[in-house]
Amino acid sequence: MSKAEIGPRMVGGKLMYNRAVRVDEPRSWLFMAGHEARDDEGGIAHKGDMAGQIRLTLRRLGETVAEGGMTMADVVQIRVVTTDLSACVAQYDVLMDGLAALHCRPASLLAEVSALSDPDMLIEIEAVAAR
Repeated sequence: MSKAEIGPRMVGGKLMYNRAVRVDEPRSWLFMAGHEARDDEGGIAHKGDMAGQIRLTLRRLGETVAEGGMTMADVVQIRVVTTDLSACVAQYDVLMDGLAALHCRPASLLAEVSALSDPDMLIEIEAVAAR
């Protein structure tokens, strides 16, 4: 399998997002539902803390990717939805640095919604991986 980044958008020498990622001849796909910052008891953690919710959501996503037999480097697309676009943009380096540390360079979407499934959720991330 090969992957090629199409139209990467860089800011300050760092990837902000890829417009597309081309995947040729994958053997496996992993489609992941939205992940959120849930603690081990199932409650939303880091209430009111966008950066904390981003970090935990990425960790939870990484756990699912690993359970699916892949790594975050295999993630080719993410969709980030938030109830507070301004706060998310202000903390976007937390997301981008977290992805970069995991060698994850997906195509992405960032959108604001009026509500998520739990009123304490500030962010939800869904993803697609290919290997």
